[in-house]
Amino acid sequence: MSKIYVFLCGLLLFSFSGQSTNAQNALIVNILEEKNPLPYATVKLPELQRGGTCDSLGQLILRQLPAGRHTLEVSLAGYFQHREEIFLGSADTILLQVGLQPQTLQEVVVSGTMKAVRRSDSPIPVEIVTPQLFRRNPSPNLFEAVGMVSGVQPVVGCNVCNTGDIHINGMEGPYTLVALDGMPIVSGLATVYGLMGIPNSMIERIEVVKGPAGALYGSEAMAGMLNVITKSPEQAPRFSLESFGSSWGEYNLDLGARFKAGKSAHAILGLNGFVYDNPQDRNRDGFTDLTLQKRISIFNKWQWKRPENRLAQLGIRLVGEDRWGGQMAWTPAFRGSDSLYGESIYTGRLELIGLYQMPWKTPVFAQFSYSSHHQNSFYGTTPYHARQDIGFAQLYWNKQWSRHETLLGATLRYTIYNDNTPATPGPAHTPLPGAFLQDEWSLRSQTRLLSGLRADFHPEHGLVWAPRLALRQGIGQAHTLRLSGGSGFRVVNLFTEEHAALTGARMLVIAEALQPERSWGGNANWEWKIPRPDWFLRIDMSAFFTYFSNRIIADYDTDPNLILYKNLDGYAQSRGATLQLDYSDFRPVKALIGITYMDVFQKNINAEGSWEKTQQLHAPRWSGNWSLTYTLAPQNRHVQTLTFDCTGNWYGPQRLPILPNDFRPEYSPWFALAHIQATIKWKNRLELFGGVKNLFNFIPQNPIMRPFDPFDKTINDPVNNPNAYTFDPSYNFAPLQGIRGFLGIRFLMMNDE
Repeated sequence: MSKIYVFLCGLLLFSFSGQSTNAQNALIVNILEEKNPLPYATVKLPELQRGGTCDSLGQLILRQLPAGRHTLEVSLAGYFQHREEIFLGSADTILLQVGLQPQTLQEVVVSGTMKAVRRSDSPIPVEIVTPQLFRRNPSPNLFEAVGMVSGVQPVVGCNVCNTGDIHINGMEGPYTLVALDGMPIVSGLATVYGLMGIPNSMIERIEVVKGPAGALYGSEAMAGMLNVITKSPEQAPRFSLESFGSSWGEYNLDLGARFKAGKSAHAILGLNGFVYDNPQDRNRDGFTDLTLQKRISIFNKWQWKRPENRLAQLGIRLVGEDRWGGQMAWTPAFRGSDSLYGESIYTGRLELIGLYQMPWKTPVFAQFSYSSHHQNSFYGTTPYHARQDIGFAQLYWNKQWSRHETLLGATLRYTIYNDNTPATPGPAHTPLPGAFLQDEWSLRSQTRLLSGLRADFHPEHGLVWAPRLALRQGIGQAHTLRLSGGSGFRVVNLFTEEHAALTGARMLVIAEALQPERSWGGNANWEWKIPRPDWFLRIDMSAFFTYFSNRIIADYDTDPNLILYKNLDGYAQSRGATLQLDYSDFRPVKALIGITYMDVFQKNINAEGSWEKTQQLHAPRWSGNWSLTYTLAPQNRHVQTLTFDCTGNWYGPQRLPILPNDFRPEYSPWFALAHIQATIKWKNRLELFGGVKNLFNFIPQNPIMRPFDPFDKTINDPVNNPNAYTFDPSYNFAPLQGIRGFLGIRFLMMNDE
């Protein structure tokens, strides 16, 4: 991370012979960012009411200053303010150099290269979601929060159980790797629940990498990855609390605490509880609009002090959840029966993650994780009982030599999966050993070349290779160009993600032996920083392209009662571009605006022998997000700030799963989900916030086909059902919750209190 540094470059003393009584003091200030001139910063000496704006070379000269001690303030929109005391003696001219740290561009990121690097220096573009960002629209889980990043879309895939996944650049959730502190622990069966129940009080940031990351992280990182970074036990607040409720009857509580055990151990403890037990049916289809949930999550992380600041960490997370959705009169007594339809899911989950730095001179790190996921579910009359255990171990060595920094590692991932479906006759044991090599070469001060190669051995599919190449090129101080490309792969794993197969409305059929999915992709990113005296603008543009040589296709169209799984007979592509603007000024206003265009499709050879193009489900060509913040500092001795936020997302038409002769449109309409919030923060660190979600009260129409006959008991009625429609709850593209208010409190006790 770039540090604010201030040092005296030189002290020039001069005197005018015989003119000491008329001596003048002068101050020459040079403003720098990473030792390079930073133009247009504002320099002030408040007590003297003197100051000015630096020129295009980052320099300002102030003459005829009185001798004595003075306060120097340096500020520039988008950068942290600098303040220090200076002393001017008699007849002094001081040359002072001040380095400013950007507020948003110099964060340390680890996801792109598996090592700590400044975001601006990373060859891999990494987007960051901070707690400050997702507090602008408080949510009981991280599923909604990641939608603040352009090109990242949370998709609710089930109108009854309300589970969902994260789409990056239009590709479905199974192609996105979700990691916790770098460990690929939230995957497979836990994908749809992985972002539920992580206490917000424990989160330092979320790093989002878009594009193939298989060369470093292996299977599943084909579209990209989300890495949830938790707080350091030594630097976390002593105590934090956040609680809010909504007019729908949702209640969320987040608690966090830091404590010390002995002289060398620090720990943090986080608790998240969420309750929604108020069935509502505002669209009058007889089904719950929002799944009822009772969830509790406990997270505990330890860190030990060791000689020479070597690392040692251990974390544990426990999650338990009971959720159900279905017909309004459903109760647990109807679980599994055909009297009333309900989808009831009991989930229990254990996670362990650890990091240990070996006591050697050469930096060698060992990482390990273990997760055990139990699921006891009924989807109507269809039982789904499953257990998945994943063990992961990784040993890697990092060495810097000359202009190179090399990363070499070996991994072993072992998965045990079993369920009660006919396709799983017994527990499946899948070892997946692998090794990776990465080298980052600093060609020049602004040029970095990253190359990487990974090999994994699957017992059924053999050796799978995944290369990667990336280039970062700085152009002056304002522009950065990043080019990256690589390969991704994913081993077959169907039942753990496709909840539509479990609704009882469709049977799942595997049409042929399924092969690993393979893809090649590339990304071009351009970043432009525009600092001005009163405002700061960051422009970020990306273009992406992914080509699938094989992909597992879920066919909803051939038969309305089936989901047919088969290998891709052709090819698939995901291509598009994103534009994101990040603005801040001294009023103070902050704005984050993003626009994404994408074209995600597959091409297959049809029965006539010609190529047929099919658009990807739930992948709108156009989408966007915005976040606008205005902060006031009232002249009040108790109130620190009053902040107003407006956040939201908008989506263009997206293809939806429909039935033959469906009266519902195949493509969704344009729509937006907008939210407003006001936050008052007192100087004692207590905050009160409240607002309105889904301000436009947008609700999808007819999300469930034949909700009055969920077991298809009257499907063969030619008079009332001439099109032979079946019960189908998969027609989904937006939450079914309408407009609602919310109110909450937040309290933070820092380390020194």
